[in-house]
Amino acid sequence: MQLASPALPVGAYSYSEGLETLVEDGAIVLPQTLRQWLEDSLRYGAIRLEAAVMLRAYRSAKIADIAELSRWNLWLSASRETEELRNSSWQMGRSLIQLLKKLQPQIAPLADGVGNPCNYAVAFGIAAAHWEIGINFALLAYLHSWASNIITAGIKLIPLGQTVGQQLLLELQTLLSHTVSEILNLEDDDLNCCTWGLSLASMRHEILYTRLFRS
Repeated sequence: MQLASPALPVGAYSYSEGLETLVEDGAIVLPQTLRQWLEDSLRYGAIRLEAAVMLRAYRSAKIADIAELSRWNLWLSASRETEELRNSSWQMGRSLIQLLKKLQPQIAPLADGVGNPCNYAVAFGIAAAHWEIGINFALLAYLHSWASNIITAGIKLIPLGQTVGQQLLLELQTLLSHTVSEILNLEDDDLNCCTWGLSLASMRHEILYTRLFRS
């Protein structure tokens, strides 16, 4: 719960993952359209890919396989379609690694071996493995914290009420659990996503006249 907490000082609150562009365009202006965006992301989007890499980082960290950790970190960096998405992953990963070193100095050799920059999903996997969190719980926590962050961004941007945001999160619970089960069964060759909408929104976010979020 601590690892998935919104209070974790990694800067997640400063990112909207392209949502700000979609709200500006009028593509997402209602709770229903935000819910559809979240559901499609969980079924087909980049968050599935990130969570799958987090799972592989977790397994590699469990056996202290630094070479495999580094390989998946580079793989995830290469999969990011825009500069904003890549930089947000690197910034959050760097912040989490720095926090882990302060909380648990013994994790430093493993964390340093991954290389810099470290993606957030990889850092999250290292933390979950070090703290011996069950992988099902770690995956659910990763997806839940992502959904909470996007909904919080939607509350500010659309805007939505806090109660509507909590209702959206409640409605996603079944899909979140189902997505965990699917990710656990993905082979390496099955790692793919359909994120052209996110990519275009992220690219255009770089040139928005005014912005509340960094990406």
